[in-house]
Amino acid sequence: MPHANPSHPQGGGRYPLLATVDFPTDLRRLPEDKLPALAAELRAFLVDSVSRTGGHLAASLGVVELTIALHYVFETPADRLIWDVGHQAYPHKILTGRRERMASLRQGGGLSGFPKRAESVYDTFGVGHSSTSIGAAMGMAVAARLKGEPRHVVAVIGDGALGAGMAFEALNHAGATDTDMMVILNDNEMSISPPVGAISNHLARLLSGKLYTSVREGGKTALKGLPSLRELVGRWEEHMKGMVMPSTLFEELGFNYIGPIDGHDLGSLVATLRNMKTMTGPRLLHVVTRKGRGYEPAEEKPVAFHGVSPFDRATGAPAGKAGTAGGRAYTQVFGDWLCDAAAGDERLVGITPAMCEGSGLTRFSQMYPGRYFDVGIAEQHALTLAAGLACEGFKPVVAIYSTFLQRAYDQLIHDICLQGLDVTLAVDRAGLVGQDGATHAGSFDLSYGRCLPGLVIAAPADEDECRRLLQTAYEHPGPALVRYPRGTGPGAPIAPGLEPLPIGQGELRRDGRAVAILAFGSRLAPALVAGEALDASVANMRFVKPLDEALILDLAARHQLLVTVEENAVAGGAGSAVAELLASRGLAPRLLHLGLPDRYLEQDSHEAQLAACGLDAAGIERSVREALGRSGTDA
Repeated sequence: MPHANPSHPQGGGRYPLLATVDFPTDLRRLPEDKLPALAAELRAFLVDSVSRTGGHLAASLGVVELTIALHYVFETPADRLIWDVGHQAYPHKILTGRRERMASLRQGGGLSGFPKRAESVYDTFGVGHSSTSIGAAMGMAVAARLKGEPRHVVAVIGDGALGAGMAFEALNHAGATDTDMMVILNDNEMSISPPVGAISNHLARLLSGKLYTSVREGGKTALKGLPSLRELVGRWEEHMKGMVMPSTLFEELGFNYIGPIDGHDLGSLVATLRNMKTMTGPRLLHVVTRKGRGYEPAEEKPVAFHGVSPFDRATGAPAGKAGTAGGRAYTQVFGDWLCDAAAGDERLVGITPAMCEGSGLTRFSQMYPGRYFDVGIAEQHALTLAAGLACEGFKPVVAIYSTFLQRAYDQLIHDICLQGLDVTLAVDRAGLVGQDGATHAGSFDLSYGRCLPGLVIAAPADEDECRRLLQTAYEHPGPALVRYPRGTGPGAPIAPGLEPLPIGQGELRRDGRAVAILAFGSRLAPALVAGEALDASVANMRFVKPLDEALILDLAARHQLLVTVEENAVAGGAGSAVAELLASRGLAPRLLHLGLPDRYLEQDSHEAQLAACGLDAAGIERSVREALGRSGTDA
């Protein structure tokens, strides 16, 4: 059940206008002059709501007016509205029947932090990774044409997400096939255009209006038989627009470009969207917004308010928390190691796909700006860039979330591992990720990584081991991957040096009887607790590839049951590697594999997710006792 919060804002007295809008049909009944007041209430409600639950705030604040205008002009859900990434979809959720459930956002049994098809008919496409909206929208637009169903299809994509290759692949395809769809480019970093004002807004209305459109299309028809004159007029149109707006790229891709327009001016948004609704073919509206709009702390620090924990609404300061168990965050351990390693080796370069803060690279980027590369939301390019640097004798370290490494799997195989290049992959958020849910879980990296020839894979069990295994991977003259979980470690003291660990060598942490638990990475601490209760042997395996074969074979010879524990999918994971080793030696000991089940796990606290999977100490002990009970063996 959702964790209800009786003090959570629900509308009514504090938000009288918003309380009348449960669905977009209610919104469309409002007079247009009421929309600015609705935007003010929606923005205030959003801040109140997220201050209690945490979540992605700054991006959502930036699209309040755009969200209202889209649902006001288009007949959603019959018209399809696709949000890219989903960080900015909270206003959309509030206006589409989920205002009363915002207290459960990102909690077990509650609302997802991202658009999700199973949650609402208004969530037309499930997202979490970036740059998928245009391709999905094109698929929906083509489907509407094939079925003969008249409907509008609109994709909303941010300027950061637009930089990914697959967004341009979709733009290129849609433009070439003259697909009837609209793309909204939400430019919230001023990275494409300078600030816009009344002249640009007026020009956007003009260019999307009937007069310009009819002249433009009519002129093309009339001039079909006069190629040279038609070309001259086309160039005149292009240059006139190019003088005042960055239209050329999108026009060359086959899109009719409109904008830029102020994304916080509801009058201009509604008028322009209405005009563009009557147009056909691929068209793109460029809107300029500001992250954190209307909430001063988020406007001043949009990066800090991208994803937040509960905070004080009055000041923006994080809400007071009880002391957190555990030690330093693994992300910080990585960031400190990177700076220390870079100080001793000028060949080290750091690469990240748009996750500087999240991956712990902030200090490195400040200390070594010439050796730091943020490639934007372009995971494939990040890995191939690293491969090119490695070819020339540099030692690149790619900091990337496990869920995002999936997007560059071909580059990992073809550009790095196949060529045996010296690239270190620091894979953060490996395993379950709590409130971000299934879209961001790093559930599969051991499975998709260990089948690659030549790739060393290490899974540290604590903070000191993380630092030492990062150094191990860095000193290894080939591809190596170190995967570590989100959050803090168990509190192990960290040695200040840069001492590596032997590759493929684990350690026996507890010698017991009957049962041997082989723990990979983050699950060592609960395995030790369960081991005490069971009087079981417990091994800290450290490496998934290569395995410590001698340790495994010794434990298999001395115990009745081998138990593998990992925070990765059981299918194809570390436990599978152990089973394959034993089978290759003709051994068939009893095996129990504990890990992530064969299903996608929805959002909840990390602790609750681990308990649900039986990967906490109590779950490990319970599973082992059940296995022993089935065999009639007593631990």
